[in-house]
Amino acid sequence: MSGWDFTASSATRQLPQQIAKLLAAAQAAGQAAGGTSRLKVWSLEKLTLYRYRPLLQAAPLPSRPLLVCFALVNRPTVLDLQPDRSLVRVLLESRRDVYLIEWGDPDAADRVLALDDYVERYLGGCVRHLLRAHRVEAVDLLGVCQGGTLALCYAALHPQQIAQLITLTTPVDFQTGEDMLSKWVRGVDIEPLTRAGNVPGALLNRLFLALRPFSQGPLRYLKWLEQPPQPAALAQFARLQRWIYDNPDQPATAFRQFVQWMYQENRLVRGTLELAGQRVQLARIVQPLLNLYALRDHIVPPEASIALAQHISSQDYLAHGIDAGHIGLYASQRSFTELARLVGSWLQEHRR
Repeated sequence: MSGWDFTASSATRQLPQQIAKLLAAAQAAGQAAGGTSRLKVWSLEKLTLYRYRPLLQAAPLPSRPLLVCFALVNRPTVLDLQPDRSLVRVLLESRRDVYLIEWGDPDAADRVLALDDYVERYLGGCVRHLLRAHRVEAVDLLGVCQGGTLALCYAALHPQQIAQLITLTTPVDFQTGEDMLSKWVRGVDIEPLTRAGNVPGALLNRLFLALRPFSQGPLRYLKWLEQPPQPAALAQFARLQRWIYDNPDQPATAFRQFVQWMYQENRLVRGTLELAGQRVQLARIVQPLLNLYALRDHIVPPEASIALAQHISSQDYLAHGIDAGHIGLYASQRSFTELARLVGSWLQEHRR
């Protein structure tokens, strides 16, 4: 990950000087996110597939590999924020081989990449690599936010290759009543925005922050002025801020298709989405599926995730809401403990 780019944004330039000093001190003292050891095992163009090294106390048992698919609009480092806030470590503690996709940074030549590419060539390429490397017929797949939507699409298109699914804060119905983001973009003409090239990550970041301009703006820094900073808590806060403001640019074509097909036309739940010449039918998903969502999520409202139950055919389906926001799910000790318990117990019960 690059340096502290967020400190140069228009929002943070307005922060009181003492807060900027606190964050700088936290950067210097705090351990960087993404500290769990891993190896690069496969790549395709900008994409890199990593395999995490087993924890010493939890060597893998014979099982299917578990592949993690994160969103395109953020980086997956929030899944490995620090040792006691690391979903990656939770997955490793289930004694599985854990892999994670990093999409990389698109350049001007990537503006033509479509959703087909991300689902079939990139996600599909990772799945096929694991099938060959582990000599198995199917893998387990965990999708986060937009990455969960991509995972559901792939599982619906290739159900024989996916044995089990976990979705976290994953949008399925993109036009629920409480979806402020959807209401904002439904009437936007995306074509002019993407005609000029890839969509800047900083622009999307400002859009997400604008959904809650006060709580996601200066108010979140005030507590560091009201009480003496605790170094460990401040370091965690700084790591989280670094992640929030580190948004890669979005390939123009894929971004336009996602906004139009999902938010504006809601094709996924209407059964009209086609990728690589095939219709994406969620009813083809019969695998065991754990669907976790955040009850105070302002980016993916609970209703957007809960809708999944109405469209799949799985007879082994569990949905559970956690009292947290979209980011608090990983940042809050209480919320993360519940997330870890739910994921860990489900994986233990579904070991095959």
